[in-house]
Amino acid sequence: MAGTLTRDEPADGIVRFTISNPGKRGALDHPILDALASYLDGLDAACVIISGDGEIFSAGYDIGDIPEEVFAEEAERLIAHPFAAALEGLDRCDIPIVGALTGHAIGGGLEVALACDLRVTSPAAKFGMPPAKLGLVYSHTGLSRFIDAVGVPRTRELFLLGRRIDAQTALQWGLVNEISETVEETALAMAQELAENAPLSLRGNKRILRELANATGVLDPKVEAELIELRRQCFSSADFREGVEAFAERRSARFTGN
Repeated sequence: MAGTLTRDEPADGIVRFTISNPGKRGALDHPILDALASYLDGLDAACVIISGDGEIFSAGYDIGDIPEEVFAEEAERLIAHPFAAALEGLDRCDIPIVGALTGHAIGGGLEVALACDLRVTSPAAKFGMPPAKLGLVYSHTGLSRFIDAVGVPRTRELFLLGRRIDAQTALQWGLVNEISETVEETALAMAQELAENAPLSLRGNKRILRELANATGVLDPKVEAELIELRRQCFSSADFREGVEAFAERRSARFTGN
């Protein structure tokens, strides 16, 4: 069953999008990602909230049920296109975005959270990046987002160890801005505070921050092409398929390096 992205307006000028895929722990599938990219295009609001449904924000990409015979193609298509389009929409949005992390934010779910300007989370939430456990080579643009947020040493810890961290550690690292027992209420109050500020200032400062972040570390086109190809090759690897199957079956993966 496909996930949904519901839209409502909890307060004047505030638009909230809620990720809902309860049978798959908020996994990001085509309908959710396509809706997010579509809703953000030309959105008229003072502030946006991205929230999770229930006790989880998002467990990342929905790749667990892709059939074996089309796994490599479909996994790459989901991650490289709808997911990229949703992130690009978040990055382009000149309206302030608050992430209401109602629970765990894992993998692609954590990157979506990082694409928000500010993040509120619950004390019980866990955060992690499991590519090393899945056999996935993550995108250089995604890794760059984490480096901007928490620096190179913390990014190495997240991606190479693949451990999950708790909310207090996430706050210390800068992955989140606030911990609250009432995430939705706190996020709404933050959104209303943002909405009371000068729109010209908010949009202008977001634009400058975005340009400054994008101006650093421009890759040589040849190197960038090599990184993209390295990532593309992982989708057809036996290790990636084994990693996803092991994750779904809640067992340790048996990687072979192929």
